[in-house]
Amino acid sequence: MKLLTIKITVLAVILFMLTDVSYDTVFRNTDYLYRVPELKNDGLKIGTSEEAEIDSRYLADAVKAIKKGKYKEIHSILIFKNNKLVLEEYFQGHTYQWDAPGHKGKWVRWNSEMPHALQSVSKSFASICIGIALEQGFIESVEQSIFDFLPDYQQYKDNGKEYITIEHLLTMTSGFAWDEWSSPLSSVQNDAIGIYFSDKNPIEFVLQRPLVAAPGTHFIYSGGDMQLLAEILKNATGMNIDKFSAKYLFEPLGIESFDWWLKYRTGEISTAGGLKLTPRDMIKIGALFLNEGVWDGKRILSGEWVEKSSMPFNNNRGINIPGEDLGKVGYAYTWWTKQNSTSGRMYFALGWGGQKIIVMPEINSIVVFTGANYQSKVKQHKILKKYILPAIS
Repeated sequence: MKLLTIKITVLAVILFMLTDVSYDTVFRNTDYLYRVPELKNDGLKIGTSEEAEIDSRYLADAVKAIKKGKYKEIHSILIFKNNKLVLEEYFQGHTYQWDAPGHKGKWVRWNSEMPHALQSVSKSFASICIGIALEQGFIESVEQSIFDFLPDYQQYKDNGKEYITIEHLLTMTSGFAWDEWSSPLSSVQNDAIGIYFSDKNPIEFVLQRPLVAAPGTHFIYSGGDMQLLAEILKNATGMNIDKFSAKYLFEPLGIESFDWWLKYRTGEISTAGGLKLTPRDMIKIGALFLNEGVWDGKRILSGEWVEKSSMPFNNNRGINIPGEDLGKVGYAYTWWTKQNSTSGRMYFALGWGGQKIIVMPEINSIVVFTGANYQSKVKQHKILKKYILPAIS
């Protein structure tokens, strides 16, 4: 019996080597052994689970559960602890395609070289760029009126909108009427989709909306607020977000494979959900925040900006995010916040379908997920609680 098992295993390995059958298909029902991430020339240091004092048995259990489909479609899981990448695993799954059934495009074997659609994680990059623009002196203060940077739209500066500041956009407390949580993201009734099909440009689409709350007083999740930030960045710096982020964020981090791929019919780049990045580069963004705005000894973002990204703004607390298993969370400068009894304070950039950069400063750790659970509940927080935090603590 033992000899037969060995022969079957050898046959499986040969099949994997000689055909296009995936690793997941061949080994789906066999044990997974923890493996150290690959060292590449991308600036990320590599470590072992043992060096990081992580119980690799929990990591193996997490990977096996994902492979079995217990958490539906997860494309990657990466863990970074003590400034070293200690886990990096990729799985099979679909690319993103808005007009495909379930928003799922081609079936692919994900790997470290493939940029992934980040969805609303892109919002946090818009925020980072505004923070850098302050650091570089292009913007004086987040307390400035948005109309200081919108010269072509002064006709909308009335009925209380004149009191909206950059900070209100960053914290989604502008007060503009906006709804992208009541309708599915396949419907033009959803404002996040309707903005693409409007006969107005995206800036007008947002600014012409009425205020339903005084600026700074009420959280309303809004990709429209992020689009205004992109226009403010362009007018303050003379650069669109793709050029600005390349020069001031991605190049200093050694990130080459980024793509602001999603644009409106009028040419504007979508900052609410239009960025693609590899999971390893998502780790770099987490590391930038974990190290209070410093990468490789160079300051890119102020420590104050990192702090404001990690602490809920005013009344932005007790929020339930549709389709997530996170429970009640807070909202800061485009980063979500949560307290956990094991990890302490955590904050994270979050995108539809299961895209996450999770920063846990008190245990010096980052976790990155990508996935395609666009029409089912994302249960990555359960993975965090059941496997990752017990492994780390």
